[in-house]
Amino acid sequence: MSKILSAAEAVSLLKDKDTLCIVGFIGSVLPQELINALEKRFLETGSPRDLTLHFCTGGGDGDKRGENALAHEGLLKRIVGGHFGLVPQLQKMIAENKVEGYNLPLGTIGHLYRDIAGGRLGTLTHVGLKTFVDPRLEGGKMNERTTEDLVELVEVAGEERLLYKAQHFDVAFLRATICDEDGNYTMEKEASALESLALAQAVHNQGGKVIVQAETIVKSGTLDARKVKVPGILVDAIVQSVPENHMQTYVAQYNPAFSGECRVPVDSMEPMPLNERKVIARRSAMELIPGAIINLGIGVPEGISNVSNEEGLPGLKLTVEAGGIGGFPSGGNAFGAVTNPDCIIDLPAMFDFYDGGGLGQAFLGLAQCDRFGNINVSKFGPKIAGCGGFINITQNTKNVVYCGTFTAGGLKVEVADGKLHIVKEGKVKKFIQDVEQVTFSAEYAKENNQNVMYITERAVFRLIDGVLTLTEIAPGVDLQKDVLDQMEFVPEIAADLKVMDEHLFLPETMGLAKA
Repeated sequence: MSKILSAAEAVSLLKDKDTLCIVGFIGSVLPQELINALEKRFLETGSPRDLTLHFCTGGGDGDKRGENALAHEGLLKRIVGGHFGLVPQLQKMIAENKVEGYNLPLGTIGHLYRDIAGGRLGTLTHVGLKTFVDPRLEGGKMNERTTEDLVELVEVAGEERLLYKAQHFDVAFLRATICDEDGNYTMEKEASALESLALAQAVHNQGGKVIVQAETIVKSGTLDARKVKVPGILVDAIVQSVPENHMQTYVAQYNPAFSGECRVPVDSMEPMPLNERKVIARRSAMELIPGAIINLGIGVPEGISNVSNEEGLPGLKLTVEAGGIGGFPSGGNAFGAVTNPDCIIDLPAMFDFYDGGGLGQAFLGLAQCDRFGNINVSKFGPKIAGCGGFINITQNTKNVVYCGTFTAGGLKVEVADGKLHIVKEGKVKKFIQDVEQVTFSAEYAKENNQNVMYITERAVFRLIDGVLTLTEIAPGVDLQKDVLDQMEFVPEIAADLKVMDEHLFLPETMGLAKA
């Protein structure tokens, strides 16, 4: 019996109350053809109903594409995911209590797929302890409607661990570059392989259906076995996609430098303008450890690469959660893709590296920080960004630096004459009494002897013996008016409080390569 089906025939395999798992990292490897066909079936027939949607990274463009297309009442009953930043339609359903919602660490979901494939009880790990995923806090539950415990606190060999319980999966939506008639498929034009193999094995081994959309379908036996990423023994249905539903990323139909098929010349980066973001990136770059393997978060931390290039520092060895190592990570709606990567490994393997302490440094965003040094990047009122890989990375990296502006919402500064001038203060305080959600636990960091810094344009803090301590302030700012009055708590102030290096605030390069 042929495995090649139309998209409508393939999605007819889903039944009411099934659990559907979808691969995808923002726009990369996202099976849009299958998602569209499922939405069309539901809108025309009202079926299937009450699905559980499960994913590592929310595939979406921040508007209507990707998994946003599945945000229909009645279609979904439960959503379990790692990151929700670009699936606002799903966020809205959770915030309005229209579905059950869980947010779990992205990398741990990838490991859960692999453990389910191996017939294990779930994923046993330290990742998530003392964060909102810990059942002693929220257990990853995102609204009042959500009551079932998917995470359990256990003790093994005298050590606390979290057990992310195995779940039953019925259907997987995956994506291929070339698929033969037997279902063997390659991914050479994709920006990553993500969790494709682990998920296919998990669904197949539980008796579910694995459906793959392919750019090209070829005759059986014509593929190079060394390029096959997922074997046909795991695949039940193959769907031919159209180009508009098979973009490599949301910013490129196809860029061979993203998939590692070639290396392209990279023009010298234009230096950043001298503003608050550059000051933060410069101060962060001063903390770079030669030879360290690094993860740079999206947003303000991306500027560290630019500053390093301008200062002539040796090339950074960067990694991204989607699996790319080396090269130049992309931002925005292409985040997860890497130009000129040295290699691309599967997402679960990347998080083995992260969880095991393979990173030397991590530079990540600073959204909310409280009096204890806890960080929240995952939930702000009704907005559910999700933790993504943040918990995996920050709990397991020895040296963690949080980078962000001191306040938000209209902040305007001037950088001149080696000083920082606050022209207009931001409306939103980021250093608050208690974070809305604990995405990073300062208590856990203290127990594990992590080195933690918090770098802003006007102040630098360190976690010293578990205490958030102000160690530096910018020249030109007033300690009371510009720092302490803009916080909801009074931090510990170092006895030897320093002034930040004036070279951070001058147009000339800082000479970091000579330091």
